[in-house]
This record gives sequence, structure tokens and C-alpha cells, in this order.
Amino acid sequence: MVNHNLENPEYGQIKIADEVVGIIAGLAATEVPGVAGMSGGIAGGIAEMLGRKNLSKGVKVEVGEKEAAVDLFIIVEYGVKIPDVSWQIQESVKKAVETMTGLKVVEVNIHVQGVNLEKDNKDEEIIQRVK
Repeated sequence: MVNHNLENPEYGQIKIADEVVGIIAGLAATEVPGVAGMSGGIAGGIAEMLGRKNLSKGVKVEVGEKEAAVDLFIIVEYGVKIPDVSWQIQESVKKAVETMTGLKVVEVNIHVQGVNLEKDNKDEEIIQRVK
């Protein structure tokens, strides 16, 4: 975990951990309609859906002194227009990270890892890897 310093000569330093930026980005992404969840990786051809407590695992951030780049690994709902959802995610994540951290977001890359096909009686989501 890396801390990033934002200087304020009058009062001292502000340190923001990479994981904090990742959590902000993950929460902003999952609030976009059409996003089923964040992906923790693919095992046996099926994308693993992460719960809210593990959002930062579906996010990769690179943070410099004043700028940040974000990669999001997502699962979308079946039937959504993926480009539209992706653009909304990019806007939402950029706004949230910049507003909350003061860092300039230079890019938000979306990696669609799966599609949420259906829910069974136990509300377990079946995810199919997009080939």
C-alpha cells in the first residue's frame, strides 16, 4: 500500500493510500446502472463477482503525485449497451476520484470480464466469461 502526499504548507501533509482511490473508483463504478459488480478474476471460464467489501480487488490504480490512472474489471448485466455503460463508468469514476482526492484522473480503462446472465432462486448470480 502506497501513500500519496498532498502538500498543504500551512497545515501539513495529506496521505491517500492507493487502496482508498481503488475503493472510491469501485463504489462509483458499481453505482452505474448496468454494472452487475466488480470482477476478482476468471477461474475455469467463469468470472468471480466481488462483494462490496472487496471492491478494490476489481480495481487497479496507478497514482502519481498529482495524477491517477484507473483500470476497472467489471461484470455487466445481460442486455445493456456495453459502450454506454462504460462511458458512464468512466465519467462517474473520474468525477468521484477527482472530487474526493484532488488528484487529476488521466484515464479510466474498463475491462469487461463477464456478463450476468440470470439469477436463480437463491439470488446467486451466474456469470459467463465474455470471449
